[in-house]
Amino acid sequence: PGLDLRAVTCVAGNTDVEGVVRNTLTVLERAGAPDVPVARGAERPLIEAVRTARHVHGHDGMGDLGLPAPSRRPVDVDAVTLLRREILASPRPVTLIPTAPATNIALLLRTHPEVTGNIERIVFMGGAVATGNATPVAEFNVWHDPEAAAILLSAGVPITMYGLDVFQRVIVPGPDVRRLRASDEPGTRLAGELLAHRGPATDERDPGGGLGDAGAVCAVIDPAGLTTHRLPVEVCLAPGPARGQTLVDRRARVGEAELHGDTREQPLIDVGLDVDVPRYVDLYLSAVEHKGAYTDA
Repeated sequence: PGLDLRAVTCVAGNTDVEGVVRNTLTVLERAGAPDVPVARGAERPLIEAVRTARHVHGHDGMGDLGLPAPSRRPVDVDAVTLLRREILASPRPVTLIPTAPATNIALLLRTHPEVTGNIERIVFMGGAVATGNATPVAEFNVWHDPEAAAILLSAGVPITMYGLDVFQRVIVPGPDVRRLRASDEPGTRLAGELLAHRGPATDERDPGGGLGDAGAVCAVIDPAGLTTHRLPVEVCLAPGPARGQTLVDRRARVGEAELHGDTREQPLIDVGLDVDVPRYVDLYLSAVEHKGAYTDA
């Protein structure tokens, strides 16, 4: 509700790309949106080998819940082709919401740069201003394919970064998670099961569940719930412990490096630094429990 969801494309990340396709089709069926086209995308990053997050998301990439296979298959075109087709065919500029490594988006931008003329904004889940999770400084989606993330940041369209600094703060309370898990509606119940699987134990007696990537979707539907600052950001591509870090320049003035001629072009993007947690939790719960009204986005 509130979104004109035109397509979903899949990429290796939480698990291998075939697993991501299966999970995506399953979620859309459970959510009552079986007609949304789904395409298989990149099976590995642009340069690196695949490094999945199965230790977090389960072997199947979706909590090892033992769900039956989806009843339909992805479309017969690849992710880049589907993205190009849907973007150029849209009667109004689209918003891309990458919640995974940006490999498909990078391939699209390099293969069909004309699509940027009909992209209003990219709101991506990735990066971190402070602390990473894949490494001390790098967030998983960017770390998994740093070159793709760097291409995304240089797309030449408005970009919002929904990074770990806000991602980790939005927790659905335990009582709400238990209510979702007890629902008779398949999509609502699945949402509860997934929240329970990836839930941080904020209260060990009644742990809640991290909203996760869905927060980036909330930021598109209700951007007023996210506080952003327009800042220069670049991705560290060099080998070593900082590879995949999103370097966010929050300085009030230039430093000695710039004064001595060490300057680089860094795209300015809207970096999420604060989030209205109850607002996004309520928005999410209203959506998965099919309540309330939504504005078009």
